[in-house]
Amino acid sequence: MKKKLGLLTSLIVAASVLVTACGGGTSTGTGSTNQSGGENAKRIALIMRQNVGTFSAQYINGVKTEVEKNGGELTVFNADTDLAKMASNLDAAVNQKFDGILIDHGTAEALQQGTQKAVDKKIPVVLFDTDINIPGVPVVAQDDNKLAELSLEKLAADTNGKGSIVKIWVAGFAPMEKRQVTYEAFQKKYPDIKEIAAFGSATNNTALDTQTQMEAILKKYPNKGDITAVWAAWDEFAKGATRAIQQAGRTEIKVYSIDLSDEDLQMIQTENSPWTATAAVDPSNIGRIHAQTVFQKIKGEQVPDNVKLNPVLVKQEDLPKDKKVTMGDLSQYVQEWGK
Repeated sequence: MKKKLGLLTSLIVAASVLVTACGGGTSTGTGSTNQSGGENAKRIALIMRQNVGTFSAQYINGVKTEVEKNGGELTVFNADTDLAKMASNLDAAVNQKFDGILIDHGTAEALQQGTQKAVDKKIPVVLFDTDINIPGVPVVAQDDNKLAELSLEKLAADTNGKGSIVKIWVAGFAPMEKRQVTYEAFQKKYPDIKEIAAFGSATNNTALDTQTQMEAILKKYPNKGDITAVWAAWDEFAKGATRAIQQAGRTEIKVYSIDLSDEDLQMIQTENSPWTATAAVDPSNIGRIHAQTVFQKIKGEQVPDNVKLNPVLVKQEDLPKDKKVTMGDLSQYVQEWGK
């Protein structure tokens, strides 16, 4: 009877982790997404601040693919935006003696101590878009300043350096803080582009909450010409803003953003979509490189402390109008994509 109960419990736990790795739920820190790794498989923990939207789903898929390629087992810990929970998840991964730990969008304030604990226990840690600075702990990062610059310069070019814009941004995330620095430089460079409203919050329903907030902004500025464009520092923000603009029939307002996913591409390609351009790095490739780097550390290979990924500007005008493009075939239309 005990053996049967033990088997049933193991199957339930393994299934729950598989659901987490595919984009839903929260793992408890046991089980794996790969049943073929065997007893010698390296156990990798992915500590996420949140798992929201298709960008995160594609990032996780990239991590999972690379872990399995290396014969490893992946467990995903999702903190649902709660930094205290994220710190607790990191401590659990350290205490459970995972072979490698990946941290996604953490903060030094919440995770510095836990990361140092992992390092002291000789567990390789690799960060993604996290502001922890510990020698020997690599940081994989998009070039956030370049991401912001590409999207903002496209906005400036399309508006001839003039207009009234809405900024959607949120503090408290390392990449967002970097993007804000570039935004402030942009404001000085283009004084005739005026910010008339700014908002943004990261929630478990970011796109929907953004849509509601954008609807309020549109009511406050009801006339054509009141708002020239929206700059969204995250694609979840851009989704919400785009839907609000479309539903209000205000498609003269153009949206410029950062990040990209298959869902975003579909929205950008929709007829009369206000979503004009986005600067991005392939999220699947980010996940793959993040996981690849931790396996390099596990093998004792030399890894630089900073691994920076180059972004690309994807413009609506570059995409075909007679077919839907996916992330998989985007390189046919945007040559720099995936390189």
